[in-house]
Order: sequence, then C-alpha cells, then structure tokens
Amino acid sequence: MNRTMLTATNTLSQLQKKMDIISNNMSNIDTTGFKRKETYFNDLLAQEFKNQGRDDKEKGRLTPIGIRIGTGAKISQSRMVLSQGSLKTTDRNLDLALKKSDQFFKIRGDQNTIQYTRDGAFYLSPADASGTAMALVNGNGQAVLDESDRPIVINGDISNLSFTENGQLRASTENGGVQTFELGIISVKKPQFFEQKGTNLYALPERLNTLEVTEDDVFTRLDTGLRGNISMQQGVLENSNVELSKEMTDLMNVQRSYQFQARTITMADQMAGLVNGIR
Repeated sequence: MNRTMLTATNTLSQLQKKMDIISNNMSNIDTTGFKRKETYFNDLLAQEFKNQGRDDKEKGRLTPIGIRIGTGAKISQSRMVLSQGSLKTTDRNLDLALKKSDQFFKIRGDQNTIQYTRDGAFYLSPADASGTAMALVNGNGQAVLDESDRPIVINGDISNLSFTENGQLRASTENGGVQTFELGIISVKKPQFFEQKGTNLYALPERLNTLEVTEDDVFTRLDTGLRGNISMQQGVLENSNVELSKEMTDLMNVQRSYQFQARTITMADQMAGLVNGIR
C-alpha cells in the first residue's frame, strides 16, 4: 500500500468516529438534559524533504522550507459541550432543572460508584419491603444522592414535596413532620475528563490518577458554604442542547470529507494499476 492510500485510510477511520459522535448527538435531541459532544482534529506526524540546498535562497518564503508530506489526521479531543438547553414546564413536583450549565446531580451508579447527570426527572420508589420509606430515584431506579453521597430516603407517609432553589428537598409527612435533604450537586470545571456511561450518565475515568489530575481538578462539590451557588427550578426539565441544523451541517461536511478520502484511495489504486501495467 503506497503513502497516499495510508494517509487516506488513517483519516477515514477518524472521520468515521466523528460521524458516530454526530449521529449520537442527533439521536439524543429529545433526551432530557443531554449534552452534545464536539470533536477536534490534529494532523498526524509529517515528513519534510529538503529540496533546496541553500536556505538563504528561500528568504521571504511564507510556507515551511522543503516539501512536507503528511500521514493524515486524527481526533485530538472529543469534548462535552456544557451550554444550557432550553427549559420546558411540566408542573410535576419531582421534575428538576439545573439552571447553571456546569452543574450536575449525583446518582448511585453500578458497583456502588458515583455518577452524574443533568436529567432531573426523578421518582419515588419503595426503599424497603414494608413500603414505609420511599427513596428518590432517577428513571432507571438508581438512587439520587445527597451532599454526603448517601441515598435520599424519606420515612413516613408523604403529603408534600418541595425543592428550594439551592437544592434542598423538604418532605412533609401526614403526621405533620418535615424532613430535609441537601441534594448532591457538583460544578464541573473540566468536562473533557467525563466519560459517558449510557442512560444519560457520566462518570470519571477509573484510572484518573494516570492522567495526573484529581477529582478536585475536574469538579467542585457544592456543599456546606458553596450551596448558595446552586440554581435549580422545580416543575421544569432541561431539553438537550443539540441543534439539529448544526449537526446536519457538520454531518454533510464530514460525509464530503469521507467521500474525498475514499476517492483518493480509488485514484491511488488506479495509478498503481497503470504503473504495474507498463511493459
């Protein structure tokens, strides 16, 4: 396989990954609180051939001296975009929307891990067989956590639920009692370290220490004195921040680039056939 084919093949595989990301964005346009991803490309290593013996003869040249031959392009970063989605009113007590784009709810994930989401469509589920205690869960039945990373469990017969703007849950019971819980919420500083875990959940990489960053570098826990930074609204949900027109435009551009690279392979194959046919 000649250099032209190798360069085109390298780029094709990366363009396919970008198309997959765009397709995932478009398929989640109606997913509550979904955050789209954007990809960025960088050139792979290039070789430079000196075709001029004296550099002083190239004075005033604006391009690099010599002939540069690249080896294609690759995706250098796939980053989650934290722009705020529009809000829709549901008038449902357990629907919550975070009004600051960098804030996430804490959820109990698989294998007792902590995961994060912007999806504030919550429900009540029995916490024990007796049915006297109700747990606050997401749409998949996973527990919503408080600021101390404990599941939120309400005891007694609930008569009313209300949430304050700074993330406090107040549960009134039939016997006149009131129970309060502080929802676990974080503020993300470096979303590029978040990994998608499916079902609209995100988590930190398992080997975060190998990236030479800590949890405190990636996000800030909004607890104790920082709860005043939380901005939340009850009875509304956040739509995804996916713009269909932009995603369609990006998809068409990637498809054209893909077609160009595929055509490059075809032309290289034809030229190789002509060379091999010379007698």
